[in-house]
Amino acid sequence: MSELLEPKTKKPNMRRNRGIQQHLQQGVLWAGGVEWIDTTRIKISSNTYNFIDLFSGCGGITCGFVQAGFSPVLGIEVDPATSSTYRHNFPNSIHIEGKVEEVDTVTVRSLLHDKVVHIVCAGFPCPGFSVAGQRIVNDSRNVLYKQVIRFTRELEPWFVVMENVPGFVTLNNGSYLENIVKEFSDIGYTVTAQILESASFGVPQFRPRTIMIGNRFGFPNPYPKPILDEESYVSADSAIKDLKETPRNPLINHEWTRHSEEMMKRIEQVQPGGSLYKSYFDAWKRQYPGVPSMTIKDNHGGTHIHPELNRVISAREAARLQSFPDSFLFSGTMKRAYFQIGNAVPPLLAKHVALALRPFLDRIADTKEETNNDQQD
Repeated sequence: MSELLEPKTKKPNMRRNRGIQQHLQQGVLWAGGVEWIDTTRIKISSNTYNFIDLFSGCGGITCGFVQAGFSPVLGIEVDPATSSTYRHNFPNSIHIEGKVEEVDTVTVRSLLHDKVVHIVCAGFPCPGFSVAGQRIVNDSRNVLYKQVIRFTRELEPWFVVMENVPGFVTLNNGSYLENIVKEFSDIGYTVTAQILESASFGVPQFRPRTIMIGNRFGFPNPYPKPILDEESYVSADSAIKDLKETPRNPLINHEWTRHSEEMMKRIEQVQPGGSLYKSYFDAWKRQYPGVPSMTIKDNHGGTHIHPELNRVISAREAARLQSFPDSFLFSGTMKRAYFQIGNAVPPLLAKHVALALRPFLDRIADTKEETNNDQQD
């Protein structure tokens, strides 16, 4: 058993990945222009835009895009419990349970009845890229982006939106990102990358993500401007405070690991920012009050200790910190719920990414309508 760390007070690192962000904003490691959109001023038009969600997970991206007024028409996910969650929360979307690489695009076209797919979304798996892992250059999952290219080539969406961890940008000295940019360019799409901090969009969690956007119309790729500065971030404790006295309730995923009295006494000694164990310093960490949560991960409930109580956060509290609405329910065991939540893209981040696309989608739609009218005349 690892030794308990001495109680100490730390300060959260609120400026992670700033160097990489600056490089990307200066055009380093990718080619093509970007345009920053104030998504607080975007009004949702009457135009309907369809999207599919490859590697959908439980539906974090889908949830955010739906909140931005987009229509989900297809999700693909391999994990059974996660697929069940997706089906429950998005009953009007087709869902395929299986490996993306084994799904035939001809079958997809048939299922969609030739609906136009305006956006292909994909949060392809990231273990090979994550700095929290071993950053395995030859991890077989590192080439799953090719499936996004396959679907993009066949479905010809107006835009493609991809998500991954910040470490994706620098893996193998940036060659993976460069390969993606080149391979998309080969099929007519200009792809760019930026690192967005989820907390800057109202997510009560520090969760920087690499967002890659591409289009085939020669537009600069739109990205949402941050809507909050560091002083205005939503704190973890404020996001979950009303659940503090709420009893366990599996019907709303408000469950957490059961602790012995001895374990609760050990947890009591852990100060904000401190960890219960020396050898697992990135887990069993007490959350800081007054600031967003540390990054939610997919391991079991021992990842984060409640900012006030002597227990780990519940699955529902984790979902709150990921910005899932309380109406979004997770299927399977408590452990599988934690897994799904930790692997998800925060819906609020996805919502603002989606909102940034709208002016460009409307412009394309208006142009196509004018062209059709001219042809009819």
